[in-house]
Order: sequence, then C-alpha cells, then structure tokens
Amino acid sequence: MEFFLRRIRNMTSRAMNTPFPSERALRLPASVTSVSKRAPAPSERSLSASRIGAHVKTLRMASGTPASRLAKLAGISASLLSRVERGLVSPSVETLDRIAEGLRVPVSRLLSDGGRRMDFCHVPAGRGITVDRVGAASDHRYELLGHLLSGNLFAEPYLVTLLPDAEPCVTLQHPGVKFLYFLSGRIAYRYGSKTVSVGTGDSLLFDATSLHGIEAVDSGPVSYLSVLLALRD
Repeated sequence: MEFFLRRIRNMTSRAMNTPFPSERALRLPASVTSVSKRAPAPSERSLSASRIGAHVKTLRMASGTPASRLAKLAGISASLLSRVERGLVSPSVETLDRIAEGLRVPVSRLLSDGGRRMDFCHVPAGRGITVDRVGAASDHRYELLGHLLSGNLFAEPYLVTLLPDAEPCVTLQHPGVKFLYFLSGRIAYRYGSKTVSVGTGDSLLFDATSLHGIEAVDSGPVSYLSVLLALRD
C-alpha cells in the first residue's frame, strides 16, 4: 500500500512542476474595450420588418379593418402604419403593442416566425368577412373565408356571389395563380382572348396576370369559390 501511495505522490509532484504554462484568462488588445453580439445585417433587419409588416397587413385584412381605422385605434399615423405593413421600417415595441391592441391579438402574433409554424384557420358557415376588392365590380360580393400567415405564400380564398342584375367584368388582372370552382349558375368566362362556358361543378385554373373575368351571365344565381395564390413581395 505504501508503495502505491509513494507513486501517487511522485506523479502529483511531477504534474505540479510541469514545464507548460499555467492556464490564464484571455486578454483582449488595448484597442478593444468591449465585445458585443453581432448586429444583424441590413438584409436580416429588412427581412424581419417584412415579416412583421406582412403579419400586420394580413391580420388587418382578415379582420376587415381599414388601415385608417387601425391607425386610429393604435394611436399612430396612417403613414407609419403603411410603412410598417410594407416592411419599410422596424417598428418599436411600443408601436407593435399599440397595433396588437388595435387588432385585438397578442403581440406574439406579430412577431411569430411564419416559417416555423403551421397556420390553421376555421371560418364557420356564414361567417366570412365581406370585403371590397380593388378592380372588382361593386355588384360582385366577395366574402373572405380565411387567411394564411406562414412563409412566403399569400393565399386568399373567397366565396363570390353575383348580386341580381350584376354587370360583367373582364378587367381583372393581378399577380398570382387563381383557382375557381363554380357552385351555382352558368356564365361565360373570359381569359385573355378565350371564352368558355362554365356552370355548377366546373372549375378553372389559370395565371392571373392575364385579363380575365365574367363576360356574360347565362343563368343565375351565380356563386363560386375563388382562391388566389401568390408569393409575398
């Protein structure tokens, strides 16, 4: 036993007398006064602002709240809200809190990473939000049936109903892909230079960048499901 104890003492003594330098704390050059986390690059900041702005705009549209109304509820200028929605500015925490209060949603909904979450939207029957669409005829009623916040995909599903004596409208044109499924009635639908007759159970899928719309109503009432898919700017 004494033999082993002597071996251990000898090994400890040699370890303490090692020729290698002892461990020391890292010393920074005199020119360096502090170390901070890397500031996000301009592209990262703009991407974050774009995502927040897209969330704000989508939630506002889904709630049917005009931009001027939300700006008033949030106590901010309409121009500031416009810049936020377009991703031109990174809003302060106070501004985000005010916007969230105006939308009646938690601030976390505006800050959530759409790429890491799955959206689920349930709209009960008859609870779609009636909206005015730019370029659409006033006698074509659009009911928004949901919204998508995740990722770069922009989705707008509508239930479209033609009111009595609705006028034809063939001047629709916008980015994205459109899918139509006809629930009732029969119409002549124009796409570019083509015209097709469609009725209950028929569907259309096309690039919405070409002129399109209802050319004539053959029999009513006319209603159809319209889904627009596009990539966010």
